[in-house]
Amino acid sequence: MFDVPKRVLLGRARPSGDAERTLLPKRLALPVFASDPVSSVAYAGQELLLVLALGGVALLALAPSVAAAVCLVVAIVVVSYGQVVRAYPGGGGSYAAASENLGPRAGTATAAALTVDYVLTVAVSTAAAAQTVVGVLPALRGYEVVLAVAGVLLVMLVNLRGRREAGWAAMVPVYGFVLVVALTVLVGLARAGAGDPPRAPSADLVPVATVPEESWVLLTLLVLRAFAGGGAALAGVEAIANGTPSFRPPQARNAATTLLLVGGVTVALFGGVVVLAGVADVRIAAGPQEGLLPQLAAAVWGAGSAAVPIMVVATVGVLLGAANSAYNGFPLLAAVLAEDRYAPRQLAHRGDRLAYTNGILFLSVAAALVLLAVTAEVSRLVDLYLLGLMLSFTLAQAGMARRFRGELTVARSGERWGARGRLALAGVAALSTGAVLVVSAVVKIPLGAWATLVAGALLYVLMRAVRSHYDTVADRLALDDSRETMPARVHAVVLVSRLHKPVLRALAYARATRPATLEAVTVAVEPEAAAAVLAEWERRRLPVPLRVLDAPYREVTGPLMDHVAELRRRNPRDAVTVFVPEYVVGRWWQSVLHNQSTLWLKSRLEASPGVMVVSVPWLLDDPDGRRLAAATPRGGSRSGEAG
Repeated sequence: MFDVPKRVLLGRARPSGDAERTLLPKRLALPVFASDPVSSVAYAGQELLLVLALGGVALLALAPSVAAAVCLVVAIVVVSYGQVVRAYPGGGGSYAAASENLGPRAGTATAAALTVDYVLTVAVSTAAAAQTVVGVLPALRGYEVVLAVAGVLLVMLVNLRGRREAGWAAMVPVYGFVLVVALTVLVGLARAGAGDPPRAPSADLVPVATVPEESWVLLTLLVLRAFAGGGAALAGVEAIANGTPSFRPPQARNAATTLLLVGGVTVALFGGVVVLAGVADVRIAAGPQEGLLPQLAAAVWGAGSAAVPIMVVATVGVLLGAANSAYNGFPLLAAVLAEDRYAPRQLAHRGDRLAYTNGILFLSVAAALVLLAVTAEVSRLVDLYLLGLMLSFTLAQAGMARRFRGELTVARSGERWGARGRLALAGVAALSTGAVLVVSAVVKIPLGAWATLVAGALLYVLMRAVRSHYDTVADRLALDDSRETMPARVHAVVLVSRLHKPVLRALAYARATRPATLEAVTVAVEPEAAAAVLAEWERRRLPVPLRVLDAPYREVTGPLMDHVAELRRRNPRDAVTVFVPEYVVGRWWQSVLHNQSTLWLKSRLEASPGVMVVSVPWLLDDPDGRRLAAATPRGGSRSGEAG
């Protein structure tokens, strides 16, 4: 039933041999991975100006300086992350760097922080897209959550179709956004240089300072908070390091080149937008208002020009593309974590379109829940943002510094200068991102970012628990010199609820296995029904004894489990095989109409030591029993009903 709509929405399944064809050339990888940092131009600069406006016009004059500090940190991180990409071309990024050089605990902490960051990336990008739409279409106000969740579903669907499809989908919005913003910035700055500076629609508004000018402590905190808000421009750098395996060979070189291009474009656009906002006297205030970029488009090209709706469309497209970059980074990280046994193994499995389907679905559900929790408010999401990202950056660069310090101790004389340069770059990057981490913690934790820390801590504990479980399972399943002891005898038990063809099939199959003893068992939930089964059994003279178990509390599982346990107590060296007759329906919806107690009963039996469970299916489309129904393990047949 689901095959046709699935094929329409996602496309035909791809064979494993097509995996190499899904790798991204640089022209597709650039929009996929650039969309996150580039899209931050749409909201990071706006948040920076919004915070500074709380200090009045005087504090707004610091916007270019704060933006320059943000751009400097972005440049340092981008250059240093090129070293991570080249050192770990297999993906994993910060997680791989921290795990290998600082130990598994640091690696797990990095992975937990990155997971929170990826979820917030999707949430903040789609929320910002919804806010942009509402800014120009006020009639949609109140539907921000619906629009944001719809954006998540749209991006999820695109990524479920495959990596290359996601790349093509992001290509036009990202390149179009870069072109529109770059032209707006260049023309606006050129007009300012010619003595005709553009003027924003909000230029006549005078921001009312909420912080006294003499309170230098509060003003300093405002500047730091503005810096932390602008630090969202760092988002997306990690996605390239995690997504290196998505590039065409040579993967490390192509990923490093793309990273430098992404960093250059982000720094140029972010810095240009903030400077132009100061030239055009853009005023950003809390509450309903056009965003920063639409205001700049109106100031440069005219309020009634087509540039304003074009800017809005481009902004919405690149914001959805930013969410798309998280979908390219997180599933690959989750697959690496699954291979290292820190996440469920299902996250390492590829779907029909060779995408990591389970990772995509997890990211979508988590982002949608976050959007619902904060009602898609961008400011609240930005306040939650950045802590996890900065923690992962700091741990990764500290790990790289330790790696390069080790290389320096064994480097030959001709290689020492290169090793020293790499060590210095990693050290500067670790100090820079560490400083941003401290600043973000100071200004954001009181605003609700403590929730990010709690979520990261819970993920850390969960990942360690998953690893502990998988390690325990591996130890118990590992081969050793001991040999499996054969059971002395096998007792076979056939379950009977009423006498029909599936029971006869199960009896025949159980006899064919030649157990030491064989009995049929029915539970007298209703004494009259049990008596009728026993009478019919004797009338047919079936060659297997039927035992009737009392059920004073009208429950099947308890008496049966007690009976099996008694068999095991009497003969601990013997094995008990329970044959469960069940019929298999032909349609998925028909399974809802039948008793599902069999599944619970089998799960209880399978958890009992020395007990084997064999399902004997009877196919309803083969009523004469002409086809032999092979015994299947649990889950081997669709829903059925105990015989």
